[in-house]
Amino acid sequence: MGQDPRGSEASRAGLFASLKGLVGTTVALLQNRLQLLGVELAEERLRLLSLVTYGAIALICLAAGLVFLAIFLTVMFWDSHRLLALGIFSALFLAAGGVTLAMAMRYARAGSNLFAASLAELHKDRDALAPRDSATRQ
Repeated sequence: MGQDPRGSEASRAGLFASLKGLVGTTVALLQNRLQLLGVELAEERLRLLSLVTYGAIALICLAAGLVFLAIFLTVMFWDSHRLLALGIFSALFLAAGGVTLAMAMRYARAGSNLFAASLAELHKDRDALAPRDSATRQ
């Protein structure tokens, strides 16, 4: 009894398609896990945004305290160097505000595409490993 060479080729093709499907399923599972990680990171970002909001409110209160300190020192030097005191405090506050605004704008423009490249590559891998029927190969 001889073996049919076509049967052996068919079983190898079936095995390869099954292995390809298994790898495709694994890649899909990894993709879902990465998407879940992205959702969790978005939730963490919202938590950090709340933290930053409270921090910003605290900084505004501290800044108001500095303004009142500047006013106090200006009034204290009112008789001798009031214009110098006002000029120095104005320059300091404007410089600090300008530098901080420039830094905030730079961070805002940078943005973040967390895991975008990884997810795109996993989509490519999944599409490449997805089993295809014989009609699409022709």
